This record gives sequence, C-alpha cells and structure tokens, in this order.
Amino acid sequence: MAEERDPAAQLLSLRQSIDNVDAALVHLLAERFKFTQQVGRLKAANDLPPADPERERQQITKLKALAAESHLDPAFGEKFLNFIIAEVIHQHEQIANTGVIETQS
Repeated sequence: MAEERDPAAQLLSLRQSIDNVDAALVHLLAERFKFTQQVGRLKAANDLPPADPERERQQITKLKALAAESHLDPAFGEKFLNFIIAEVIHQHEQIANTGVIETQS
C-alpha cells in the first residue's frame, strides 16, 4: 500500500516522475520548434508575415478544448500556447531578418 510508505520515499518517487515528464516536455518542445523553424524559413523565403493571427486563434481554441477535456485549466492552456506562439513569432522574425535563430547556451 502506497499510503504506508515513508513520506520521504513517496516524495522522491513523485519528484522522479515529475522530472521524467519535464524531460519529455523539453524534448517535445524541441521537436515542435524544429518544425516551426522550418515554417519560419518557408515564410521568410516567400515574404510571408511571421505571425498568422487567424491560425493562432484556431490553435488557442483547439488547445483550450483539449485542456478542458484533460481536466487542465483552459486559461493555463491558453497562456502556455500564447507563450509558445510569442517565441515562434520571435524566431520567425529572427529568421526573416538574419536567416538564423540566436540561442543562449
């Protein structure tokens, strides 16, 4: 029974699981940004604007619905996607202006 385990051991186990999820999120975000950087290069090569407000609205609507279905606060889902969208637009602007993405090491 998990309830009978030492609280310190439970805490360690939960934190290890959280660390695993965090690692997976970082890897997923890295993959997502590989694709959005390709989109940025395509947009720059074809003189398309870095932002696409209509697509962004559609994505936010979809993500909020997914968040609600997953019992995650839809407002948090929207904030998270807005953060990602802002970074994507920033990267698209960098690509359009310099041809590269500047990253911090």
